[in-house]
Amino acid sequence: MATVFNNKDRKGDKELGALYSEKLRVRKRREWRGVKDTMYDYGRWLYLWSIMVNCTMSKGFIKGMFRYRWMSNYLFVPHMLDKFTIGLRDEPLRITHTAMDFVVYDVAESIKNCMRGDRRVGNDVEYSQNCVLCDENAMTAFMMGFPTVKAILREVPTMFSANLLNQYSTTHYLDIAQQFGLPGDVCPMPEAEVGISIDDDFPVLGKCAVQVNTTCDGSLLGNGVIAKRLEREYGIPTFQLVAPMRHKEEDVQEYAANDIKAAINFIEDQFGVKWDWKHYFECAKRVNQTTRDRMQWLEINSTNYPQFVGAVFSLYNDTNYMGNCGRSADFPPINDKINKLVMQGYEKKTMMAKEYRHRCIVWGVQPQYCIDMLYWMVQCWGVVPLTDMLSMVIDREIAEEDTPENREQAYYDMAWLNENMIMRNRTHGGYKVLVDELWEFCEKMNADMVMMWEHMSCKALCGMHGQFEEQARERGINLVWVSHDLCDPRVYTRNAIRGQFSAYMRTVMREEPLDPSIETLPDDGNAL
Repeated sequence: MATVFNNKDRKGDKELGALYSEKLRVRKRREWRGVKDTMYDYGRWLYLWSIMVNCTMSKGFIKGMFRYRWMSNYLFVPHMLDKFTIGLRDEPLRITHTAMDFVVYDVAESIKNCMRGDRRVGNDVEYSQNCVLCDENAMTAFMMGFPTVKAILREVPTMFSANLLNQYSTTHYLDIAQQFGLPGDVCPMPEAEVGISIDDDFPVLGKCAVQVNTTCDGSLLGNGVIAKRLEREYGIPTFQLVAPMRHKEEDVQEYAANDIKAAINFIEDQFGVKWDWKHYFECAKRVNQTTRDRMQWLEINSTNYPQFVGAVFSLYNDTNYMGNCGRSADFPPINDKINKLVMQGYEKKTMMAKEYRHRCIVWGVQPQYCIDMLYWMVQCWGVVPLTDMLSMVIDREIAEEDTPENREQAYYDMAWLNENMIMRNRTHGGYKVLVDELWEFCEKMNADMVMMWEHMSCKALCGMHGQFEEQARERGINLVWVSHDLCDPRVYTRNAIRGQFSAYMRTVMREEPLDPSIETLPDDGNAL
């Protein structure tokens, strides 16, 4: 049922399509949000540039800019933030900036660390020899007890976040991988990472590496090629951390815990350091705060006035929950700021658009190059993306007090975290976690709609298509399928993706857009 916007004095552009230029295929000007919000937004735009300028002054950066083709994508960071904040005012605008500013800062630090230790550019040998290369799909829980050793997730800046900035950032690497003989129907994410390795476009650093079997067989395919190059060409020994497929079953947990122990022993042997239990339990406390805060945000989103939604919710939790996994003391204060804004917006009944027509849960793996679509849904159709599959991770807390019993439990807790990384905990473990729990979330979040990302290369989700259709009909849930190919916009363009959603809203829901000016955007012909 539609909810009318409560603030009649909302300032700014009425038709958001006026921001875009058909000729230039990018925004022709910044969004006018009223004096207060425009000044705030402009201040955060300047802050983003300050992060980027600071990054350019780091060791090896300039040389790396000319060495690696993916580096140029980061010129478009402010443009990405503009897409995430389309139409936002008041608390939702500030929540988005608070979360994403720190995500940008975290990625900038990753770039600086990669360039500093890279044998080709910064070549800080002492620093490199104190680093572990960690798989971007891994929970870094196995690093929580190593305060003096640096975890480097080099795939994050080279592939993952680059595709948020430039939709064509991975296409060259996908072509390279397929020219090398890899199949073209696997997930483009691990395939692009393989292409980066084959193309010799990865920074080379680290004393050792840890890979994981998450998230799928495509990931395993990629890990094999990358590990061979790390070990045989660069002399970087690689440990394979294996999470069991049936991660919900008790009989596999001992095996999973033992593998965590093996990974820790591997790192201890490589660096000659010992696991620090005091530091581990400090990190565990931060992991639990992350869990509590996420559950609170979801609880607010189950009301009529959700505040922290969309792709930024997912990206922030990805960075905080998985990438840092309690290891960074910088995140709790950011969470506190977000909590304050969320409660303030809820009490004021702040909304993101003039009308909310539907409450939607977003399921499946999103197209990386069209991740701002969730904010387009709100502004164009009044469909609020309450939460997404990648954000519905653990809801239980782990042991955080240092006792003999909890030291043993810690291995099981770290295994549980690893088994429940964001792209795995719903695609592995059977239909219950993928299908049945979706309807439970719909009930808890008071959702009347599900948007199902149908990632054409993800066999786990595609195999359940009929199950989703049948059960949605039984429950009276509006189910809209939107096909894509994750990192490859040549298969489904951004307008084709949005067009699938618009067609459903017009033909099935019999509705007209709130803002017709942005139903079709001139952004298919450009990279941004």
